[in-house]
Amino acid sequence: MTFQLPLSARRALCVSLIAASVLVAVPQSGQAQVTAFKQAVAEQAAQDDRIAAFYRQRNFEPIWTSGSAGDLARREAFLEALTMAEAHGLPALRYDADGLVALMREARTARARGEVEVALSRAFIDYAHDIQTGILTPGKVVSAIKREVPLRDPAVTLAALGKGDPRATIRALAPDSQEYARLLKEKMTLERKLVQGGWGPVVSADMLEPGQSGAPVVALRNRLIAMGYMDRSSAATYGSDVQAAVMQFQLDHGLQADGVAGAETLRAVNVGVRERLQSILVAMERERWMNLPDGLGKRHIIVNLTEFTARIVDNGKVTFETRSVVGATPADRETPEFSDVMDHMVVNPSWYVPRSIVVNEYLPMLRRNPGAVGHIEITDSRGRRVNRGNGFSQYSASSFPFAMRQPPGPRNALGQVKFMFPNKYNIYLHDTPSKDLFNREVRAFSHGCIRLADPKDFAYTLLAPQSGDPEGLFQSRLRSGAESRINLETPVPVHLIYRTAFTAAKGKTNYRNDIYGRDARIWSALSNAGVVLPAQGS
Repeated sequence: MTFQLPLSARRALCVSLIAASVLVAVPQSGQAQVTAFKQAVAEQAAQDDRIAAFYRQRNFEPIWTSGSAGDLARREAFLEALTMAEAHGLPALRYDADGLVALMREARTARARGEVEVALSRAFIDYAHDIQTGILTPGKVVSAIKREVPLRDPAVTLAALGKGDPRATIRALAPDSQEYARLLKEKMTLERKLVQGGWGPVVSADMLEPGQSGAPVVALRNRLIAMGYMDRSSAATYGSDVQAAVMQFQLDHGLQADGVAGAETLRAVNVGVRERLQSILVAMERERWMNLPDGLGKRHIIVNLTEFTARIVDNGKVTFETRSVVGATPADRETPEFSDVMDHMVVNPSWYVPRSIVVNEYLPMLRRNPGAVGHIEITDSRGRRVNRGNGFSQYSASSFPFAMRQPPGPRNALGQVKFMFPNKYNIYLHDTPSKDLFNREVRAFSHGCIRLADPKDFAYTLLAPQSGDPEGLFQSRLRSGAESRINLETPVPVHLIYRTAFTAAKGKTNYRNDIYGRDARIWSALSNAGVVLPAQGS
């Protein structure tokens, strides 16, 4: 995406580039000077394992500070990129562009030039790391984010800069996904709106509906116009144009699209530009965490926890979509975020009750009544059924020695199929007999696994590439009543993500509630790292 710098930024950039080129005037010949330069590079690089290997490989030769046209082009491209760091939601002060220019301006000896050489490489690696794979280490901010960020080798990144067109190489550092590009565009739109003063006065009402008029309706109309949901209008009545705008707004915010501005709709309407901009910046950071070298996979499954939706994506297009139920809001039930690979499904599954549910939920019931949860088998370490007649009052959570299993059947907690991407968190996608929950707007009810509203159709879509009759294959296994495994001939990457802001190829940016409070913690960490918002206009 191409940006037009403001005049003041362009002037500052010109000053920086002139200062950067001062290095060309430094004498760079003579064995003593070469030795002094390389010694300084070796000493400075030794302090940073990320770049020491790079300079050893090239015998401590420069990529920034010689008088060559290539080194000058790299300096110019990098300083230009730093002027745009805030456009990507990065903490510009971290890279200290002014300090780098000052160092270059003051470099009058070969040794000083060697110090500048490493200082530029160190700043470049910091910038490259942040724009490629994120400013934060996700698991340190939110423990439930188990994602492994795809870090790049700094020596490889520096080497790439030294070989190709530096501007193209630096531009290629940022994620090249359409999602990142659209988030970047939304960020710029919201920043302009914030500087202009936002979306106007909030709507003071408990509920508004078609046919009403008055000041609250006008406030609602004006905010919808400012957000781009309506053309400009002077009407003071909740007419069809306002109703249509409300319905589209509701769709974009995961609300029931009934055209009535109830409490939840008005709460979303009244969210300010500043808060939405924070959501965008968090989403951009999250997209950097997902900047995989080989992408998400030609075919992949993506589950957005805040959206309560699971999708199968083929070559960038959604080929199947279904509603989902995710982990409930207590911390021990939240669904974690991570990526793994689905390699099979189990038809007519047994439910092996997790230990946490056994001891925290079922054991107290069994201590009071040994016949409780009669649909669950209790087995010993050899898999033998345990006689409930002996009671369980003698056991505590730490001493209970038995396992619990619900066999296949219509009441099984996993329904008729589960989809496995084996992982240490014991999270998977599955059917459920509790279909009523899929009609709720907020669907955070499970113990962490993800329930699907249309699991059979989900299975048919997954099996279609390997079977001429995927429905027949699945149904034949289902009718047998026996637990049965079907392997996926081509395993499918699964990505469990958490986005309170996400885009669409057409239409407006979507927003969802921060159901687990994770994005609030990420924004706080980004802010502490130096990410800033523009000042609110008046």
